Formats: sequence, C-alpha cells, structure tokens
Amino acid sequence: MARRDEIIVGLDVGSHKVVAVVGEVNELGELDIIGIGTAPNHGMTKGNVVAMTETTDAIRRAIKEAEVMAGVTVNAVYVSVSGRHIKSFNSRGVVAIGEGAVQGDDVHRVIENARAVQIPAERHVLHTVPQEFLVDENDGIKDPIGINGVRLQANVHIVTALNAGVQNVIQCAERAGLHVIGCTFSALASAAAVLERDERDLGVVLVDVGAGTSDVAVYHNGAVVYSAVIGLGGDHITNDIAVGLRTPRSEAERVKKRFGCALSTMVEEDEVIDVGVVGGGGAIERQRTLLCDVIEPRLVEMLELVGEQVQQSNFADVLGSGVVVTGGTALLPGIEELGHDVLNMPVRVGEPRAVGGLNDMVKSPAYATAIGLLLLAIEDEERDDTSNGVRRPGRVETIIEQLRDWFTQAF
Repeated sequence: MARRDEIIVGLDVGSHKVVAVVGEVNELGELDIIGIGTAPNHGMTKGNVVAMTETTDAIRRAIKEAEVMAGVTVNAVYVSVSGRHIKSFNSRGVVAIGEGAVQGDDVHRVIENARAVQIPAERHVLHTVPQEFLVDENDGIKDPIGINGVRLQANVHIVTALNAGVQNVIQCAERAGLHVIGCTFSALASAAAVLERDERDLGVVLVDVGAGTSDVAVYHNGAVVYSAVIGLGGDHITNDIAVGLRTPRSEAERVKKRFGCALSTMVEEDEVIDVGVVGGGGAIERQRTLLCDVIEPRLVEMLELVGEQVQQSNFADVLGSGVVVTGGTALLPGIEELGHDVLNMPVRVGEPRAVGGLNDMVKSPAYATAIGLLLLAIEDEERDDTSNGVRRPGRVETIIEQLRDWFTQAF
C-alpha cells in the first residue's frame, strides 16, 4: 500500500493549458486532492513543445497555484505526454520457465523478450503494458506467478515516442525547478481515471480530446489492445469558429465553452448570442444555430477518424461498452448523441472517478489526465511494494533514464 501522507503531483502539459493536481495518500491508501493549478499554455502545438520558455512559464504558474492551495512545496511530478509522434503496436515474448513454477524473474524476462523489437534510433519504448500471459496451453492469465509449466508467453502493448518529443517536455519541467519522476502517455492516464473495470473487460474505446490532438485507446479483456493519436482536437473547433463567425480566437474559445453544442438540432432556431468582432469593435448578435453549424461538422470529422482507428484495431465487433469521451471538449452538450449517430455505438462522457478532498473541483473531463497520473502513481507504488523486489515491467521512470543515457551518448 502507498505510504500514508505521501504527496504526489500530476502535471498535464497540454497545448491549450497546463494542469497541476496535488494529491495526498491518506491513511487508507486512498487519494485525496489537496491542490489544483491551471495556466494557459501558448508554447505547445499538437502535443509538441514549440516555445520552451512559454511552456516552462505555464508550468511554473500552474505549480505555484497548486502549491498555494495545497500549502506544500512541489519538487517532483508525474508528467503526461502526447502528440502525433506517439506510435504503438502489439508484441509477444516467450521464455522457458526456470524452476517449474513461474517466478518474478520469469515475468521480467518474458516482458523484456516481448519488448526486444527493432525501432528507429530516434524513438524509444515509453510503455510496455501486459495484456495477458500464457503458461503452456493456458491463456488469459493476468498474474502468472506461482503457476506451474515449462513455457511462459506474454502478449503486450508497446507505446513508443520520439526521444526529442518527450525530452522537450521533461526539460520544460526541469527548467521550472521540478524533478520528473515518470512520463505517461495521456490516453493511459485518462483511461485510469474514467474507465470502469467492467468497461475494460467488455471492450471500450477511450477518446481523450485534447487541444491539438485526440488520443484513442481500445481496451478488451481488461487490457489496452490498441492506441493511436489523431491530429484533430478542440483548437480546430475554436479556429473554425473564429473564421466562421469572424471573431478573435479568444472570443471563439469563450463562445464555444459558453454556447457551443455538438448538435444544432438541440438549439432553438430563434436563440441569439453576442459575439465579439475582430478589431475590438464591440459585439454583434449571431444565431446560436450558426455557431453549432460550425462545431458539428468538425466533431463529425473527428468522430469519423476515431471510427477509422477502431476499425484498424480489429476489435470493432467486440466493444460491448461502446465509447467513453473525455477531455474539455467532452463538455459540449449533445456530444453523446452525435457520437452515437456517427459511431453507431453507445457513447458516454467520462468524468474522473470519485476521489477524496477537493473532488468537486476536479470532477470534470478536463481533469481526467491529471487525476489519472496520480492514480497510476499509486498503483505503481503498490505493485512495487508487493513485487518482492521485482519491478513491474514498463515502470514509467525508466523512460527518463533511457532518455538521459541517449542524450549523453549523442552529445
């Protein structure tokens, strides 16, 4: 069990904003939220750092706000990463069982065997996530330790990332005075926060709509079997509104959040809204249906791209739980109905699971990734505490070590 009174911090570095959430592990080993901070971020585009100083400043502001609320000093964080540079695939490894029954060392060896695949030099393995183990002819095993046999196989999902893409995010955090404990693909973090166990077992698609990109993760039999990043997000909707209504981007973002709707048929035809115009010349009245007529086509395009990824996963016919949409864009009214129409599957909006402390303040899809980072950190420590010294394969901080080794060799 995680240590009592341990402080952990999740840092979601996004293309629109940075979110910092400070959590504390209580005496029951459960998570209490004690601090939250957010700051606009103009230094990232589509998950990639394009202005290091601006991203670093946004991290500092978000951390400072969270520190003041929590009454603590933050020195170390778990960080999310995303972007089109994220690529994934499934792999398998096979080893001989050493001593009749599977031991922790056998599990470690078979995972290492599964991840021993050739990838380009500019990429590295971010996660190796076990899907199932097979001992001889017995499949569907989640925890093989102690099971007798002669042959151990592991089926795993491997997530890779560009070295530079991850290192840039790490450097921004370090310039802000933080130690990065680990990096996690944001789709896996959000899934940890919003998906129920029975959804993962029956089969579900997690769609985390970010600002510049959207993450897709397909789960079946309790494990992730497919993941991808598509190049559309909430900022594309904002840009469409700015052009369509001839308004500044800041005003487009405001009206999207306040008056936006995924389905124009859900809005009264005679309803009007005030929209600021370019050049600061005051505001003019626009029909709200016009705003929704701009939003709906872009969302349809995004959902169609999600549908293409689901088809590519080869699991489209076994997703009994449908689709869970999270991220700030999931707050648009009508997105569940539109999603059902486009994907022909049940769709629900995913909010972070209930936690202690300031739960009401983070019970929003916009906080899914940050909350998921905290939950995964607790799970990591609990696994380490019960692993008899054998670390869980794919431990998140190993990526930091790999990157530092790579950069030392390169330069």
